[in-house]
Amino acid sequence: MVLPLKAKFHPKAFLSTKRNVRLGLVARTRVIQALEKAVSNAKSISNATGLSYKIVLHHLHLLESEKVVTRKGSKPFLWELTGAGQQQLLGAKSIYQV
Repeated sequence: MVLPLKAKFHPKAFLSTKRNVRLGLVARTRVIQALEKAVSNAKSISNATGLSYKIVLHHLHLLESEKVVTRKGSKPFLWELTGAGQQQLLGAKSIYQV
């Protein structure tokens, strides 16, 4: 029996109001990692992560409802991590497995 590889997800990729499935966690982790590098619009995040534009927008809206990211300006919106999204879990286990 082959056990699946352990997956690492960003701690803020987990949602409290939605079911956390592996594909969503992977996508949100990529989006958050892209935003850790620079404030970006959805198209730039899509290009940086290799995810489709619609998937990026969907996960940005989910993260916005959890107050992990915020949008500013007018269309095309610039997305950035909030204080909650920038928190680092010091001294705690920051790698989650699903």
